[in-house]
Amino acid sequence: MAIIFNNEQDKYQIKEEWQNLMNKAADICLKAENLPTDVQIGVTFVDNEGIRQINNEYRNKDTATDVLSFPMYEPDEELDDFDLVLLGDIVISLERTEEQKVEYNHSFARELLYLFCHGMLHLCGYDHLEDEEKQLMRQKEEAILTQIGQSR
Repeated sequence: MAIIFNNEQDKYQIKEEWQNLMNKAADICLKAENLPTDVQIGVTFVDNEGIRQINNEYRNKDTATDVLSFPMYEPDEELDDFDLVLLGDIVISLERTEEQKVEYNHSFARELLYLFCHGMLHLCGYDHLEDEEKQLMRQKEEAILTQIGQSR
């Protein structure tokens, strides 16, 4: 598995420890979903303005959000012809991460890793449009976070 990290904002540095935990969380998620682990994932860190622009461009929502996911792989795709599956991209606003850290009263790392897990589950085909879907995603997010030592 290869996660390509891209930090496009200046306020926060992405610690190696966080990158290692994201790698571990991605591996746990992929194995739990019986998906290939020979994948490439792009993770881009931006500020609120950066994510607002992306959200507006791709979703026609002119507002900042915390995380966006852009899947490039469908779980039912035939993978025999590929050495490395491009799973997709995750974009996280670190400014929003800081805001939510305060709102939910936990650490910056815990919020960042929660947003990453949320994005990973979207890349794996999960959504939260219905209450049942939302509940299932929350359970899976918490299970992954617990396994990497970031439970509430």
